[in-house]
This record gives sequence, structure tokens and C-alpha cells, in this order.
Amino acid sequence: MTPALPRTDRGRLLLVLALAALVTVFTATVPLLRDWFDLRVYYGSIDSWVHHDGRVYDYRVPGTTYGFTYPPFAAVAMLPMALLDLRTAIVAALLLNLAALAVVLRLLAWPDRRRPGWFGWALITCLLALFEPLRDTFSFGQVNLLLLALVLADATLLATGRGRLAGAGIGLAAAVKLTPALFIGLLLVARRWHAAAVATAVALGATALAAWVDPDASRFYWTEALWDTGRVGRLDYVSNQSVQGILARLGETDRTVWAVAVLAVLGVWVLRTRRAVAAGDWTAAFALTGLAACLVSPITWVHHLVWLLPSFAVLLRAGRPRIAGALYAVLCTSVVWLWFDDASGIDGFVGSNTYAWITLGLLLWLPAGQLRSGLRTGSRSTSTTTAAPVPAAPAISPASVQAEVCSCGTAAATAGGVVVGRVDVGGAPSEPTASTFPTDLKPQSSSERASSYTVDPPPS
Repeated sequence: MTPALPRTDRGRLLLVLALAALVTVFTATVPLLRDWFDLRVYYGSIDSWVHHDGRVYDYRVPGTTYGFTYPPFAAVAMLPMALLDLRTAIVAALLLNLAALAVVLRLLAWPDRRRPGWFGWALITCLLALFEPLRDTFSFGQVNLLLLALVLADATLLATGRGRLAGAGIGLAAAVKLTPALFIGLLLVARRWHAAAVATAVALGATALAAWVDPDASRFYWTEALWDTGRVGRLDYVSNQSVQGILARLGETDRTVWAVAVLAVLGVWVLRTRRAVAAGDWTAAFALTGLAACLVSPITWVHHLVWLLPSFAVLLRAGRPRIAGALYAVLCTSVVWLWFDDASGIDGFVGSNTYAWITLGLLLWLPAGQLRSGLRTGSRSTSTTTAAPVPAAPAISPASVQAEVCSCGTAAATAGGVVVGRVDVGGAPSEPTASTFPTDLKPQSSSERASSYTVDPPPS
């Protein structure tokens, strides 16, 4: 039986102080600082391009082999950094990520518009400090949260019957990084032709804009850099929690095996998303797409797993707080880094791929397409069985969680941020990273458990 949360201000304050102390000890014990390394890559590339007549994809962080690996439009979108010094750019990135996180929580939350209050926000903050993918996103200065917010904004439009406005967010996200392009596939599977056309047009328009700004950079990226996975990182690196990462750690290099595995994942994704869309369950449809995108991408670093956040919202809505809490807790542990040096053997196969197994399990068994008739999304209609007026439609789809049963353990599952009933729990938690910024010139070295890397390849 789940213990009840304290109801007095004094009890709540003592709980918050205790949780803050535990979080502080945990984050001090599990090294996490990345020294904004990915942001330094972005900043250095833009600075070299704008102020020193350099080429975007030629820049390397001094003393390393790491440089810019995103599509050209990402560089165009980051041009405002040329007006800032590095310290100001770091502050701006932190504020943007905080704002994006707030948007993500709002879009995934229960449609109760009441604010969670100081106690709720304190619990949310403590939980956010534990989720490893989220923590890496902040400490690397990554862009994952911004892209997730753009994609979920489109999910909200579709869920609330405003599909004619949907697609632009997905298109922009796909132009910045390729992984969100699978959400265009979701729109096609759902037969939302207009939204798919908008997303495709925005992605192509943004890409064309980048080609106009710097034709040489676009040519190099689309003809050379895109196909060179070595620019991004080692496939067998433990932070790579994709299907390709699993195969690479097994020593399987045959691309045909990977292609077959990817087709199997996509087949499951199509079947499950069709069911979710047929039920008007857009939260589940977008959650399943995020899961599939992480699995089929050649490289999915730990910080990419912020795309799992919608899945936790679905679990909570489906009344599975214990399952959500258990999976969420595992994603806070940095457990995969125990096999940083050696992922061989059965224990290495199971343990080094822990996050990938969670992603695959959620793709297979996430509750989807099970909304009650009065809770279907995709139109502006409301349930006729409710006694009190209900908002036009939930932001994406309802996330039903009983606040009274949320303890610190189960609240850790609220990856989508849930503010419910009388109490205040939920939030897309943050994470403990697996290591400290290396003491040598490499951002991730074998002497310390460095975490995921989007921008640059870990040293071979």
C-alpha cells in the first residue's frame, strides 16, 4: 500500500527538505557534469562560421576530434549565438531548456488547469533532477527538449481537433535533427494528409533555406557527413541505446541484420499506432513514435531518451503508476555505465542495453488505443456523462493518475508531468548522468563514465 503524502505544510516542508538532501547526495555521488560540451560544439562552429570565415563542418573543439553533426538548418537556427559570448549562450540554453521542459509538462499533463502549488513544484523539481536523459540534455546543452516541445505542440493540435494547424512543429524538428522525421510517418499512418504535407513542406523549406544560406555546407552534409556515422560516435559505445547499439555490442556488423531488425520494429510501430489513432489516442500514438524513433536510429545516446517522456504519461493515465515508477527509477540509475569497459557475456548483453530493453518493452506493451468513449481525443466534443463542465479536450489526451496514491517512488514515474486532483505530483524528471567531464581533453574517456554524446564520437 502506498503511503499518503503529508497534508500539513510542516510535513510537506520536511518531506521536500529530505528529498532535496537525497537528490543532492545522489547527484554528488553520480558524476554528471558535461561542462556544456555539446553547446561548446555548437557555439564554436557558429563562431568559426560567422566570425572567422570557417566552414560549419570543419570546426573541431580544440584538442578533440568533435565537431558539428546536425543538418545545415540546425546551424542556421543557431545563428543568434554569433551575437553572444559563450557564457551568455550557456545561460540562454539553460533558460530555453527550462522553458521547453515547462511546455512539455503542460502538454502531457492532466487537463486540470489548477496549479500544483509550491509543494507540487518542489516535488516535481526533485524528480526532474533524477532522470538521466533529461539531466544529460541540460548538462550537455542539448536541444532534445526543444524538439520534443515542438512535436508535442502538433500532438496537441491534433488531439483538440485543430489538425489543420498541425505539422509545422514536426517539420521544424525534423529539419534540425533527423530522428523526429518519423513523426511525419505517423501522420501518414494516421492518414492526416494535410498535417503530413505541412510537416514535409516546412522541413523541405527549412532545408532549402539552409542550402541558400550556405550551399557548400548543405552539399557536404547531404552527400558525405550524413552517411558517415563515425562523425557521430562509435556504434558499440554503451551510451548508444538503439537496436544498432545492441547489435554492435554483440559484434554484429552486418547491415542486413540491422535492416531486418529495424523493419520489424517499424512493423510493430505501424500496427500499434494505427490502433491508437483509431481510438483517438494521440498521446499514445506520439509516445509509440518516440519509442520507435529511438530504436531505429543508428545512434541513440542516453540523452535522446527524453522521447520516452510521453510514454510515462500514458502509463499514468492508464492507471499503471507502479510500472511507470519502476521503469522511471531504472532510467535514473545510470546502470548501463556499469558495462562501460566491457559489455561481453550475458550480464553485459542484458545490463548494457537496459535502456534499450525498456524502450522496446514500452513499444510492445504500452497501453494504447484504450481510451473510454467519453475521453476520446481528436475532436472538440466532451463527455456527456460528466456532472461538471469539462474543458474542450485534453491537451493531448487524458492522463488519469490519483494524486493520493503518488508517493516519492511512484511520483518518479511521472515523466510526462502530472498535476492531478488535490495533490501536486508529477513532472518529467531529470536524470543522473553517468560521469564527470573527463580530465583529459576528450569529453568522454574510459577513465570515467561519460554519458551520451550526440555531437561527437566517443574515442575509439
